[in-house]
Amino acid sequence: MSASQDPSRRSTAPAPSKRPAFEPAARLLKPTAYDPDMRRPISIVAGTALVLLRVVAGVLVVVGLAIGWDDLMADPGTVLEGFATTPEGQQAALWVLVGVYGTILLADLLLAVFVYRGRNWARVIVMLFTVVSISTTFVAWWAQGQEIALEGAFVSLAIDILVLLALSSRSAAAYARRNQRR
Repeated sequence: MSASQDPSRRSTAPAPSKRPAFEPAARLLKPTAYDPDMRRPISIVAGTALVLLRVVAGVLVVVGLAIGWDDLMADPGTVLEGFATTPEGQQAALWVLVGVYGTILLADLLLAVFVYRGRNWARVIVMLFTVVSISTTFVAWWAQGQEIALEGAFVSLAIDILVLLALSSRSAAAYARRNQRR
């Protein structure tokens, strides 16, 4: 019998430790290390790319809405609250809508840039907006029976969930806090 088959001669190397399915609160609350030279983790890059994808999708929605605005206004069931039913009132409503959505998309774009540069406040704001978006989709599904279809809310919901997962990771938090002294 060779030495490798001898049961009395077992390896003394420790077995690789598994990561627990849950983590104790003390470990989760432990501050991240101070490392100003930390490399940008893939979670920050992925989160930023997903926020930019959300901005591009929003621009496409606004452009599609502006292109189909006349057809939408031609529908007899369309009612514009607070605007006149004249063509000038309809154009004013379109400009207000484009202005509001454009401002939101510009803010989202700026937040994506700040997240990429490692600003913690921007990461937290993006995560808060994402939680509000996911919660709104859930409430619309739960209370109003709104369908979550591939053409509509499903893609937006999936992007929001992925943004939240990427930016809430330990590596993203450590990168965003890398310049904070403890």
